[in-house]
Amino acid sequence: MFTTLVAAALVALVSADGIPDFVVPGRCAKVANQDKFDLRRYSGRWYQTQIIDNAYQPYTRCIHSNYDYSDSDYGFKVTTAGFSPNNEYLRLQGKIYPTKDFPAAHMLIDFPTGTVETDYETYSCVYSCIDWNGYKSEFGFVFSRTPQTSGPANDKWRSVFRKNGVDFALFNDVAHTAECVYRA
Repeated sequence: MFTTLVAAALVALVSADGIPDFVVPGRCAKVANQDKFDLRRYSGRWYQTQIIDNAYQPYTRCIHSNYDYSDSDYGFKVTTAGFSPNNEYLRLQGKIYPTKDFPAAHMLIDFPTGTVETDYETYSCVYSCIDWNGYKSEFGFVFSRTPQTSGPANDKWRSVFRKNGVDFALFNDVAHTAECVYRA
């Protein structure tokens, strides 16, 4: 069903205006999700420090999220915030949760997302990709427990994505400056 919806959306987009920038030729990397993923340890504040450009994310800088774990929902209530290209502070809430069909590190937002690797204390590498008929929509995120774009998270992410076959050259820094406000 999901594949049919994605295919229909891609056909509609191609018919309307051509192929969007985030759909490129290729196949998704075969990433390995982290074994024995611990949802409780993952909870808390995370800052995005690198990202593969994402047309669906309204923020471009100061991006941070609070993952609030819930035993009853077996997942997270997530509040993500940051500044838009127009310097507007935006904040969105949603849920992220694992399913019984996949390991806990493979979670759903609106599309499948997997935690490739985390140490829970300093870094987290997240990857999402959908491929169909020789095209892919690929999204990657590097999260850190601190907003600095240098440090333990950024020392680790390149090797994590490289060993999983993800082109780390696609990633861009997320700016975290003195004018950032972290209220999520």
